[in-house]
Amino acid sequence: MKTRKWFTSILIFSLLSMPFAAVSTAAPDKTGEYGLNFNTANYTEKTLTVDGKPITYRAYENIVYVKNPVDVKYEIMNIYIPEAYYEGESIGSYTADTAPIFFPNSVGGYMPSGPGNAGEDRDGKANAALVALSKGYVVAAPGARGRTTQDENGQYTGKAPAAIVDLKAAVRYLRYNDEAMPGDAEKIISNGTSAGGALSALLGATGNSAEYEPYLKAIGAADKRDDIFAVSAYTPITNLEYADMAYEWQFSGIYTYKKLQMPANTDFNAERVLVEGTLTEDQIRVSNELGKMFPEYVNSLNLTDTRGSLLTLKADGSGTFQDYIKSFLITSAQKALDSGTDLSNLTWITVRDGRVTDINFDQYVAYVGRMKTPSAFDGLDLSNGENDLFGTATTKGQHFTQYGVTNSKVSGTLADASIIKMMNPMNYIGKEGATNASNWRIRFGTMDSDTSLAIPTILAADLKNSGLNVDFALAWGVPHRGDYDLDELFNWMDGISAE
Repeated sequence: MKTRKWFTSILIFSLLSMPFAAVSTAAPDKTGEYGLNFNTANYTEKTLTVDGKPITYRAYENIVYVKNPVDVKYEIMNIYIPEAYYEGESIGSYTADTAPIFFPNSVGGYMPSGPGNAGEDRDGKANAALVALSKGYVVAAPGARGRTTQDENGQYTGKAPAAIVDLKAAVRYLRYNDEAMPGDAEKIISNGTSAGGALSALLGATGNSAEYEPYLKAIGAADKRDDIFAVSAYTPITNLEYADMAYEWQFSGIYTYKKLQMPANTDFNAERVLVEGTLTEDQIRVSNELGKMFPEYVNSLNLTDTRGSLLTLKADGSGTFQDYIKSFLITSAQKALDSGTDLSNLTWITVRDGRVTDINFDQYVAYVGRMKTPSAFDGLDLSNGENDLFGTATTKGQHFTQYGVTNSKVSGTLADASIIKMMNPMNYIGKEGATNASNWRIRFGTMDSDTSLAIPTILAADLKNSGLNVDFALAWGVPHRGDYDLDELFNWMDGISAE
């Protein structure tokens, strides 16, 4: 357990100075570097209300978390600490020494993201950061570079693996300053949605992996570990090398779509403006080719269910892996039925004596509907956001699958294999040289068609097969969004933190 050196320094300084009324980004020193020491005095005291109860906390905002930031607009972090911990009080079972650190990122669409804030969500309710404070967590919300960030010369500065490197650097900053601030840096719990969910998973899978070290050194990250305690990932847009195959496997034979407008710069917070259309003959050909490739990938993983039975697919796309996904759909439907949701109009669900006994998978998929056209992620014309992710300093976008570059309509190039690898948690789970987070919570909505539900299912199964603690479920009727079940999320977090 950490000592309480931070408390003495805070107490002495509080006798000498009042906290600043406003917090701004720190300035570099004469050498041009930013310091990594946590400034205990540079905060604003704030009070917000959760469920009628005032929560007073110290807001340390716009902290530059590396010595040599590439983009000081994004490589910053907001840290929020309950005032009770500076008064020697506890919140629930947590104290200043034992409080876990909630680490939410706000990344969507692999776009650049500033640090998150404690406050209200888009529905006017307390957001995850504010709820975390009310429950006694220290909150550290990092910003990160993204696929569109550029420097003054017009060169791209946020292409892969920049975002995950930044998140790792922020984790290292917290470990570096563990003795100087309340909160337990050995219990960092990441949280993210969509691409942010993918980055949360990637952070949890790649702890201390040497492949990221040159990038971390280049930006002056603290010389500390970057593994984390737990991962919360909502609708993770991940496993991009195989996401096109998975999408066409799931939506095989579905030729109409409702596609999201603003494909280049959207994220999960964008207004969902959908445009209807029908696949062209060429798109149907691409869909068929990609979908037929998916069973070989699934079978190569040697995944098993909880009874040890292999999860596989036949050439026609059916098999035990599909049945495994169905089992999660059935569990989700049962939970909805038990809570009073009327399922009687859904003819593809079989209910007997109050129990959901079967779901017609093909009819369920048709009900959800296709949102993306082939290729859903590695666009053959390099028009997708994921293509931008794998660009270079001087190239806007590249392909990241062999199918994409072979069938490119614009003579696109293939991204470096090492970069592609570093953006997929599947490459690090259970592998030597990577410290995987012990605890995982993955959620995917049953009405989410931004990626195939096979993708989070594969992630969860691989984690389970590696002996990790995994809580995976499909949320009934939920589209592409996150943080919709905060009570359940924090109950899970409290449970693993108490162990």
